[in-house]
Amino acid sequence: MKAGIVRFPGSNCDADVYRAVTDGLGERATYLWHKSTDLEGVDVVVLPGGFSYGDYLRAGAIARFSPIMGEVIDFARAGGLTLGICNGFQVLCEAHLLPGALVRNRNLRFRCHDVGLRVENAGTPFTSAYGEGDLLHIPIAHGEGQFVAEASTLDELEAENRVVFRYVDRRGQATDAANPNGSARNIAGIVNAEGNILGLMPHPERHSLSVLGNTDGLAVFQSLLAAVSRGRDHPGARRSDAAPPEAPEFAAGAVAGAGAGVSS
Repeated sequence: MKAGIVRFPGSNCDADVYRAVTDGLGERATYLWHKSTDLEGVDVVVLPGGFSYGDYLRAGAIARFSPIMGEVIDFARAGGLTLGICNGFQVLCEAHLLPGALVRNRNLRFRCHDVGLRVENAGTPFTSAYGEGDLLHIPIAHGEGQFVAEASTLDELEAENRVVFRYVDRRGQATDAANPNGSARNIAGIVNAEGNILGLMPHPERHSLSVLGNTDGLAVFQSLLAAVSRGRDHPGARRSDAAPPEAPEFAAGAVAGAGAGVSS
């Protein structure tokens, strides 16, 4: 697998994704500069976290018009595997590759801590290495992470099983206290109708190597590798041979205190 990681002015998680692919998987990765119009034959495009163009106007609003995004949009619409993490999710929504929008956190404060996630759909190219219902421990770091959409859009996402990750507490319950930013229906990540584009606010790359103390996010990249190995076919079978693991104990100030607000 060769992953292309787009670098905008202000990206700050590009190297983390690079390490997740190269060190975590032993696969190839390359950086794609925002002014380029060449995707260099990559199998997967990743829009990483950060503050593209300083997040002026709206998060992701300027990055959406970068020269590289014309190629990314064509790649994604042709079925290419495309992953947007945090700021990358915001860019995907601004580019209308995913529905909805990401707006200011409901408490108007930047949130930077670990959260609990539940895998809602293990039948995507991004989640086949998980089991449906798996509970994960993944970091967030954002000020504009509240996912909003019209009720009809939210109903459609739910009906089509396009909600891939949901914020939950340590028992796996999607409570208001476990929702760090006020996202509608505790939604943390979604896919497009075709299933080849994923946007999520939490950072799987930050929990992808054992040296980081947690590898709950590595399976996102393992799933991508498996999808590329199968010629980008969607993994149809969902793992159901084992019960979902119990959620790990979350760090102080994470899910249990999500409703209290954390400044950074």
